[in-house]
Amino acid sequence: MNAILAGALACTILSSAPAFAQTAPAMPEMAQPVPIQAVERPAVVSQISLPANTEVMVSMNEELTTKGGRIEAGHKFGLTLNHDVMIGELIVIPKGTPAFGEVTWKTGKGAFGKSGKMEIELRYLELNGRRIPITGKYRQEGEGNTVATVGGVVVAGVFAAFITGKSARIPQGRELKAFTAEALPVALPVNTAAPVVPVQAAPAATPVPTPAVATTPTT
Repeated sequence: MNAILAGALACTILSSAPAFAQTAPAMPEMAQPVPIQAVERPAVVSQISLPANTEVMVSMNEELTTKGGRIEAGHKFGLTLNHDVMIGELIVIPKGTPAFGEVTWKTGKGAFGKSGKMEIELRYLELNGRRIPITGKYRQEGEGNTVATVGGVVVAGVFAAFITGKSARIPQGRELKAFTAEALPVALPVNTAAPVVPVQAAPAATPVPTPAVATTPTT
């Protein structure tokens, strides 16, 4: 009897196996991995500096004169860079870059051959909205009327006050020398070797002569 039941159970399992195979859910396919986005390596940009006290040559965009009271201390004026400022073969500040200066002191011509005088200071270059400080100070004096004044004093007496000197004048186009006031960082183009930067000494100061001291001989 037990043998009969075991045989019947085996037949039932075998007969139902295809049904299980047909109804079993299919395994989902594995999703393909999302590729990693490669990022280009950033270019390495090296940096050097344009030394302080680098010489720059600029020229006046306008005439400055003490004549007629047209300018006073505080007057701003424009200049233009005359030559490329370079490090090796690289142009750091191109020719034509605008520059600016200021009249710091001025006096007009006066009586007794007194000539007009003025002092100006060069302030900065302006490159792509950035101000690059420069230094340069100049004093301009008109040519005095010394000989005429001496003659006028002797001949005309008090009327010598009407003999006047000449106005100070800096003409348009006058070339002036300036120097960069501080080191200027410069980023080099990609794959450009850093040029050799010469060490530039600061401009020498003009020596001031020591005034002679008058002495009284002893007896």
